Amino acid sequence: MNSIEIRELTKEYGRTRAVDHLTFEVLPGRVTGFLGPNGAGKSTTMRLLLGLDRATSGTATIGGQRFTDFPDPLHRVGALLDAQAAHGGRTARAHLSFLAAANRIPARRVEEVLERSGIASAAKRRIKTFSLGMRQRLGIAAALLGDPGVLLLDEPTNGLDPEGIIWVRELMRTLAAEGRTILVSSHLMSETAAFADHLVVLGQGKLLADTSMEEFIDARSTPRVRLRTSDPVRLRAALAREGLEMVGADDGRWTVEGIQAERLGPLAAREGIPMLELSDERASLEQAYLDLTADHAQFAATR
Repeated sequence: MNSIEIRELTKEYGRTRAVDHLTFEVLPGRVTGFLGPNGAGKSTTMRLLLGLDRATSGTATIGGQRFTDFPDPLHRVGALLDAQAAHGGRTARAHLSFLAAANRIPARRVEEVLERSGIASAAKRRIKTFSLGMRQRLGIAAALLGDPGVLLLDEPTNGLDPEGIIWVRELMRTLAAEGRTILVSSHLMSETAAFADHLVVLGQGKLLADTSMEEFIDARSTPRVRLRTSDPVRLRAALAREGLEMVGADDGRWTVEGIQAERLGPLAAREGIPMLELSDERASLEQAYLDLTADHAQFAATR
């Protein structure tokens, strides 16, 4: 199994507890978004998983083993934590070739990941000449080098242009469909909503949510529909009998809180009221996330 298991994980730096008795699991076959305000403990958790820091207590394992115990770590886990980490004086090909040689990965794999990440044409360029987006692509190429079953990506779309963002999104979906375990930390809610199936949300080192994307949003949404009708007077009266109120908007549409389309549609049909448009409105991931984490942000501006 390639699942990631976090059990009662705690990390303290002096008097600061960065990760606080954290327990969750990341399963194969789906993309898990890893969310939380700055200082929530996301990067610390990833570092603990990779053995870059030592836990104060608890465990962080992959398939039941610690990362540092793997004899072939790049074949098991690929990670992008810092796109700036690669030595600027090396070429992209030299950087990947060094990693491949050190981990007994065939040289042909270097060319494969250069192609897959879209930077084959820049393989002979020194990394110090790369834009942030190109460094991100190189970091993802390095993470894919060992064809691992687990990927840990910290802000993988940072610095990418729209084409690059779409590429990362499709890559993650493809890798998850192949049965791999994908954990992606991001501050971009719109992007997370586009690629994640599941969410793990932290706040001040503690677990705030571990649920599917749909359940996370639905739990923080008030049922509401948006509609257009050619007979708003009759519909308003019909809804009033149900204790519901129509609220008009400038674009000629109406909203009704406390009801879903699957209930309002039949109600209108029974009354013979024509509906020109009817759809459910849900909170966005950003709205649901801010609602959950409002009391857990380390830094917040005053209004």
